Amino acid sequence: MRQGIEDWFATHTWQSPQWSVEELVRAKAGRTVSVVLPALDEQKTVGAIVSALLPMATGPDPLADELVVLDSGSTDATAEVAAAAGARVVRREEVLPELPVRPGKGEALWRSLAATTGDLVVFLDSDLVDFDPGFLPALLGPLLTEPSVALVKGFYRRPLRLESEGGGRVTELLARPVLNALRPELAGIVQPLGGEYAARRDFLCAVPFAPGYGVEIGLLLDAHARHGLDGLAQVNLGVRKHRNRSLAQLGVMARQILGTALARCEIEADAGAYIQFTQVAEEWLPDATEIALTDRPPMSEIHRMCSGAT
Repeated sequence: MRQGIEDWFATHTWQSPQWSVEELVRAKAGRTVSVVLPALDEQKTVGAIVSALLPMATGPDPLADELVVLDSGSTDATAEVAAAAGARVVRREEVLPELPVRPGKGEALWRSLAATTGDLVVFLDSDLVDFDPGFLPALLGPLLTEPSVALVKGFYRRPLRLESEGGGRVTELLARPVLNALRPELAGIVQPLGGEYAARRDFLCAVPFAPGYGVEIGLLLDAHARHGLDGLAQVNLGVRKHRNRSLAQLGVMARQILGTALARCEIEADAGAYIQFTQVAEEWLPDATEIALTDRPPMSEIHRMCSGAT
């Protein structure tokens, strides 16, 4: 690695985060924490995650002051399971109801800012299997102990099909090569697309949110542009297990991520439909998918809750 990246990696990467909950509760010093789980048809996993986090979100001195499941249009029992486990469930249509809802993860995370109040916000995916509640203190550690840090990314080993190596295909085949080429200072980020991360509300409310799967790389690039490498940190979360997607689904995801990365780096690219090919009998037929690339504006421009955040 280049010397600057190597220096940052040595001081802003926690390979074995060991902050205790009690230590971090003291470090809050009056600040509040919101934990947000975006969820779309995750009834099989969301309850166990909420139950694991609940002890840190209750009692006289909780680490998390809010534990919110942002339901992104589920058609199963996700909302009921999450509420029964102890989360506050907010449906995306209930947040900023004057604005028509758009599909995708970026929309859910963006609306969650208007549904929560914490000075620090932790995002955790709701499809994780064998969830480790230690993710929460690990992600909060740098934010609560390092004043310059605005965004903390989690990194981990991602098994493929829950028992072997090979997960994180879009990360290794697209995201990290793109960052190395277009924003080389970010070459030390292990998991730029990871769904487990934490950030200061003032940063989150000051930047646009990319749609769908572009949201993570968009926030990373915006944090770097605003706060430089010193504003970024990363922590080792061990192992992350979740549902893996088909190659065709990953292709659509990759196109959306690439579109967001190019836009953040001010590189113009075609915004037309993404063409894939499907074999039917002996023929290969084109299949077009429209890719959403229009950002939501900074929440500070939309909702008064962010205007006084610190």
